[in-house]
Amino acid sequence: MQQEAHGHGARKGPRVFLDYSQAELDAAYDQSMYASNQEQLQNRRIANSAAARRRLGDPERFAYGPTEIERLDVFRTRGDKAPIFVFIHGGAWRAGLAKDHAYAAETFVRAGVHFVVPDFVLVQDAGRSLMPMAQQVRSAIAWVYRNAARFGGDPDRLYLGGHSSGAHLAGCALVTDWQKDFGLDPGFLKGVTLCSGMYDLKGPRLSARSNYVDFTDEMEEALSAMRHIDRIQAPLVLGYGTCETPEFQRQGRDFHAAVKAAGKKVELFIGEYCNHFEMAETLANPYGPFGRAVLEQMEISLIPA
Repeated sequence: MQQEAHGHGARKGPRVFLDYSQAELDAAYDQSMYASNQEQLQNRRIANSAAARRRLGDPERFAYGPTEIERLDVFRTRGDKAPIFVFIHGGAWRAGLAKDHAYAAETFVRAGVHFVVPDFVLVQDAGRSLMPMAQQVRSAIAWVYRNAARFGGDPDRLYLGGHSSGAHLAGCALVTDWQKDFGLDPGFLKGVTLCSGMYDLKGPRLSARSNYVDFTDEMEEALSAMRHIDRIQAPLVLGYGTCETPEFQRQGRDFHAAVKAAGKKVELFIGEYCNHFEMAETLANPYGPFGRAVLEQMEISLIPA
C-alpha cells in the first residue's frame, strides 16, 4: 500500500517532470502522502509552542512593516550583544503563524541566543503570489539587523534558518542583492541553515501546488535560489530527512551539489528515518539533526567540554 501511495508502482500517466507522472509529482510535493503522523506532529508543534511561551513568557512583538501581519516575535535571552537566530516557518506557503512556531524558542534562549520568528502574508492573502511573502521575509530580516540593539542582539552575529516553505523563503533571502535592495552589506548574514526546503520552483509549479499559487515565469526565476548561487555570501547548511518525499530530498541534494560545485561554503546533514515534520521538530533538540546543525553553525555547544 505504501508503494502505491508513493507512486513507485505502475506508472499512472505520461512523464511531466523528470521521471514523474502527474500523480507521482503531485504526491512528491504533498507531505501527507509520506507522513501518516502529520496531524499528530502539527498538533504537537502547536502544543509545544504554547508550552514554550508559558515557560519563557510571551515574546516581545515588533512591527517590521506597515501591514498588520508584518510583525515578529522576539524571545530574548539574557545579556546584551547576544547572537540572533531568525527562523522562517513553513506551512506550504498557505498556513502558519509565528505563535505556533515557538516550539524551539526555549532551546535557543537557554543556549544564549535570541530566537526570532516573523509573521508574513500567506499566499492566499497575497493575490496567490509568492513575491509579497518573499519580500516581507527579506524586510523582517533587514529589520532585525538594523534594530538588534532594541532587544539586546548583536547584529554582527545574525543567523537565518527555515523549514519547508520557510526554507524556500529563507533561500530567497539568502540570494537577495542586499546592497541594492536594502543598502546592507551583503555579508551581514553570518550563516544560513535550510531544512527540507525547495530551491527551484519548476517542480512545484508543475505540481498540484499550482492550484493555489499562480506561478509565473518571473516568479519561478526570481524565487529559485538554485538559479542565483552567484549571490550567496553566507556559509550555508542544508538538510533533509530520509523519510521525506523524493522531491524534497532531491531538492536538498541538488542544491548542495550545485553550491559546492560553485566553490561556496556548504554542508549537508541528513535526518535518518525522519519525515518532513519530524525534521522540523528536531530544531528544538540540540542533539537532533536540525537543532545541532544550527547551533554548530553558530559555534555554540551544549555539550560540556
